Amino acid sequence: SQLSQFMDQNNPLSEVTHKRRISALGPGGLTRERAGFEVRDVHNTHYGRVCPIETPEGPNIGLINSLSVYARTNSYGFLETPYRKVVDGQVTEDIEYLSAIEESQYVIAQANANLDEKLRFTDTYVTARGEHGESGLYRPEDIHYMDVSPQQMVSVAAALIPFLEHDDANRAL
Repeated sequence: SQLSQFMDQNNPLSEVTHKRRISALGPGGLTRERAGFEVRDVHNTHYGRVCPIETPEGPNIGLINSLSVYARTNSYGFLETPYRKVVDGQVTEDIEYLSAIEESQYVIAQANANLDEKLRFTDTYVTARGEHGESGLYRPEDIHYMDVSPQQMVSVAAALIPFLEHDDANRAL
């Protein structure tokens, strides 16, 4: 069928990457010819669920993607990503998986926010994604969740690129 392929077994990384690949093509999906820019482009709901870097070039760009490192599917088939719960400005060890719809209702701090030894935010204002994915500065008591890792948004293969945050976008691809 269109939804099955022979697995790429050249090396362990290509095998893992192949197993974590998702497609918008096939029965009930899109076709290469009819998919516009808005479907192929990166969206804020992809954060922590679909890697913005790892996608093929050519006619399949944006239609075939890779799951992010910590992404999983829930019982309804929606992609979820984990977050650490924040209560009254203190980060807890509780991990909760949120879908894109659930995530849009909360303020979520970045994983590299400054914390003290009691897991409280040390800064007066913390950079975070607000409701509906808009980035801004928030007081620690207004934050609901925190990313689990700075590598949360990329795939397994992209996470292996050394100094990815300092790389040229074309080199990372």
